Amino acid sequence: MAAVFHRLAPNGLMPDREAFATRKQYVDGVYSSLTWPANQPMCMHHELSYALEFPGMMLFACLEAPSAGGVTGVADARTVLDALPEDLVRRFEHEGWLLARSYNEDIGASYEEAFGVSDRAAVESYCRDHEIEFEWQSDGELRTRQRRPAVVRHPLTGDRCWFNQVAFLNEWTIAPEIREYLVDVYGPDGLPFNTRFGNGDPIDEDVITLLNEVYEAHTLRTPWEVGDLMVVDNVRMAHSREAYEGPREILVGMAEPQRVFDLVTTVQEDVR
Repeated sequence: MAAVFHRLAPNGLMPDREAFATRKQYVDGVYSSLTWPANQPMCMHHELSYALEFPGMMLFACLEAPSAGGVTGVADARTVLDALPEDLVRRFEHEGWLLARSYNEDIGASYEEAFGVSDRAAVESYCRDHEIEFEWQSDGELRTRQRRPAVVRHPLTGDRCWFNQVAFLNEWTIAPEIREYLVDVYGPDGLPFNTRFGNGDPIDEDVITLLNEVYEAHTLRTPWEVGDLMVVDNVRMAHSREAYEGPREILVGMAEPQRVFDLVTTVQEDVR
């Protein structure tokens, strides 16, 4: 299957950088799906939409299908954008969105895994090169913030697309009992990840609920079967992963790198 991925991506597969959870690497550019609890869904998102450079194409292949659930759903980002309230879209389009991350040894990817470097100076250099604000805590924990556009134009069609991870990485999408535990242990500013409006204002729970409801209304689902291959336009389509039972093994490849600020709409050119 790795050979198929490389045939579909003649310009090469991308390394995984800035992931919020760990992956297993099989061969160069071919990974497992993110390490994420089987009983917790991964809500709709566009892969690495918070990075300066993200994959324009996602490749998925099924080596082992779960006994129940585990579907990789997709949703058209143009349709989702059209279904959202105009005032909400206008705010996100003008301000962008903010991703705040706290790296620790207990949850998610460490900064060494996310950035591919371990030396503090190299981490700081990576952050500066990728327009990520950073702050070291007294206990050695790293906290970062990065502001990105929430709506982009498709690189080929020019269509406006809702393109972000505002809902998936927000505190209100985390299961309530898990969120309560994380806040109790790490504090409200120490969550592994959280999203805000581009100006730093918190996003209310009802906004996140609305976003997830709109995604759900426009989600297409096809159960995995062994040998299935899925090719996803990562700008045009958001994708998700449902909770599942039994073993599940999906290969992932990323290709056709795009730079997010090359795709911003005219109205949000000040996001940067």
